[in-house]
Parts: sequence; structure tokens; C-alpha cells
Amino acid sequence: MSEQAGIRHGRDSGQQHLVHMFCGHAYAEKPRKGGNVIALFLFLSPVVTFWRIIRKRSTEDFSGVPYNMTLLNCLLSAWYGLPFISPNNFLVTTINGTGSVIEAIYVVIFLIFAERKTRLRMMGLLGIVTTIFTVVVLVSLLALHGTARKVFCGLAATIFSICMYASPLSIMRLVIKTKSVEFMPFLLSLSVFLCGTSWFIYGLLGRDPFIAIPNGCGSFLGFVQLILYAIYRNHKGAPAPAGKGDAAADDEVEDAKKAAAAVELAEAKTNKVADGDKVASQV
Repeated sequence: MSEQAGIRHGRDSGQQHLVHMFCGHAYAEKPRKGGNVIALFLFLSPVVTFWRIIRKRSTEDFSGVPYNMTLLNCLLSAWYGLPFISPNNFLVTTINGTGSVIEAIYVVIFLIFAERKTRLRMMGLLGIVTTIFTVVVLVSLLALHGTARKVFCGLAATIFSICMYASPLSIMRLVIKTKSVEFMPFLLSLSVFLCGTSWFIYGLLGRDPFIAIPNGCGSFLGFVQLILYAIYRNHKGAPAPAGKGDAAADDEVEDAKKAAAAVELAEAKTNKVADGDKVASQV
């Protein structure tokens, strides 16, 4: 009997282990800690890009939208992870609080070295980011409580997490158009894929759709970026700028020819009038 009881106890323990592994937060600790490490790597991956911006004192064709959207995502996710909104998610707050500081530094550097038109556009976007975060904080503190507060903050974090992951779509379009990955850094694409995948797994294990859904989208978009990088990494890029320059030069030549023809026509008319005046005077 004691042997059978021991076997039964072992079987029950194994079943409980499986249940906790797929449904409990305790077994999500490893993906969460791994997600924090990869998320930090994601936040630091643009350092190479911003060193280039500082060195050249120009943002070139880099887009500032992803950094503003990542800032908003970090702020909302850090707020969502606070204990009085979403218990047992404090590591979400710590990593996203760190990310908020890092992304704010990126945004400031981008504003300093961007052209005036781009700077004004990014300042407007930064104003929208600040306004959205302020509204979410005030509504969650003053108007909502308990589960309603968690759902509201979770939905806000989910929506703008998806926006953050989707923000490089314009760069992906540029990659396809120019057949060059110069302005889509590999480390950033790799970090997006790894970060999205790890947090997606954590969201599944913890049964938290507000973490699983946006990071699942991020994992997919990061994978698409890696595919684009694999396709175009050895391409030198389409000669679009040179073609445009040649076309512009051709247009200038044509304009010059038209102007010269107009001048010749005007001179011909003037000469014709002068000849007519001479004939009239002789008569």
C-alpha cells in the first residue's frame, strides 16, 4: 500500500507540475527574466545608430517614429505593471521604466540633430505621446478601480505596444523600395523578434492577453524584418537617387533648350518687325 501511495503521490505531483507550468505565474519567471534581458538588449540596440547620428550630426533617412512609439509603450507598460494596477507584474515595470529613460534620451538626440521640418514633426508626435500617457494615468487613477482599472490600462498598453512594433513598417517599405537594409539595423530587428517572442511566451504561461497579444504581433513583425534583411543584405541598393539626379539634369538641359529657342524666336520676331519698319520707311 505504501508503495502504491508513493506512486500515486508522484503521479499527482507530476500533474500539478504540468498544470502550474502552463497556467501558473511561478513557472513564467524564467521567460519573464529572459524577456527582461532581451528587452534591455532591444532598448540598447539603437546605440550604434545614434552614435552615427551624433558623429554625422544628421538623422539622415532614419525615422524618429519608432523611438517615440517605444517611449509611449514603455511608459504605458511600466504603469500597467505597478502593483496597484496589475499584481505580480512588477518586473514589467522595472524593465519598461528603464526603457522609458533610454528611449527619452534617443528622442532628445534625434530632435537635436534632425532637420527643422522633421524636428517639428517629431516634437508634435512627442506632444501626442505625452498627452496619451497623461490621459491614461489620470483616468485610471480618478475614474476607475480594481479590475476595470487593470483592463483599461492593459488595453492601452496593448494597443500602443502593437503600434510600437508596427512603427518600422515605413522602414520596411523603404527596404523593399530601395533594396537596401542600410536604415533597418540588424540588431534592432533581431531584438524585436527575440523580445516579442520571449514576452509572448510569458504572456501565454501567465494567461495574460495584454502581454501575449501585442508581443505575438511583435514577434511576427520582427520575423518579417529578419526575412527582409536576409533577402536584401547583399544588395547594394537601387540606383534611385542617381537616376533622379540624371533625370533632374536632363530636365535642366531641356529647360535650357526651350529657353534658348524662345530667345531665338523672340529675336526673329524683333528682326522681322525691324525689317518691316525699314520697308515702310523706304516706301
